[in-house]
Formats: sequence, C-alpha cells, structure tokens
Amino acid sequence: MIHLRLTWAVLSAGLLSGCVTSVAPTTATLHGDAAHPAQTQGWVDTKLYFGLGIAGDASHGVSEQRWREFLDAEVTPRFPDGLSVLDVYGQWQGKGQPTPERLRSKMLVIDYPDTADNRAKVDAIRAAWKQRTGDQSVLRVTQPAEVSF
Repeated sequence: MIHLRLTWAVLSAGLLSGCVTSVAPTTATLHGDAAHPAQTQGWVDTKLYFGLGIAGDASHGVSEQRWREFLDAEVTPRFPDGLSVLDVYGQWQGKGQPTPERLRSKMLVIDYPDTADNRAKVDAIRAAWKQRTGDQSVLRVTQPAEVSF
C-alpha cells in the first residue's frame, strides 16, 4: 500500500510539473516617457458620460460636429496623450415620469496619473460641458488602473 502511494505521489508530481510553464515578463513596446510608462503606479481610469439628446432624434441635441468641437477645444488640450470615445445609449427615469428617458450618449475614457492637477482637468471638462449644453450633470466613474505600453 505504501509502495502504491509513493508511486502515485511521484507520478502525480511528474504530471503536475508538466503543467507549470514559465512565462517571460512582458515588456512595453512603446514607453520611455511619463505618457508611456512600462509600468504604472497611482494611475486611474476615468469614464465620463455625456448626454447628447433624445435617442432616435438626431435633429435635436448635440450633433457629432459639436461633440468633436468640444473634444478638440476642451478635452484634448487637457489630455493630449490620448483618450477614447465610445457611442453609448443611456436611459433613466426620473421620479414621477411615466416612461424612461432614452438618450444618445458618449462615454469618454481617460487613463492618467492620479494627481490633483489631473482631477481638476477632469472637473473642468465636466463644467465646460454643462456650461455649453445646459446639462445638469456629467456622470464620472473613476477606478484605480494598472497601465502599461
């Protein structure tokens, strides 16, 4: 019985050792400055949600041209190292509203070092949008992020 257990232990160890693989550390293909670090510490991922107008009615609200003008004037100068924009659909229902309000929306994604200056830039973008459009809010979601290039 002991011989069988020992054989099973040696056989199992041999089989399991074949499952272990060595993974070489990944290296950044684009890095060398603060905007393209090989590895980050203290970075965050921020998503901002902008309502453009009622879904299904592109004739009212913010046009694609006005959105791009906003990006060029307010966002890119503050975060010239890059950002992403996604078309999204939003929906919400206010108290007392019989049906949900459906909105054409944009989601702006920016990854950056979490500093007071960068947080102020994000707040300035939100304030600029509300001033331009009269919107009451721009939803902000910020989470810690590990970033590498």
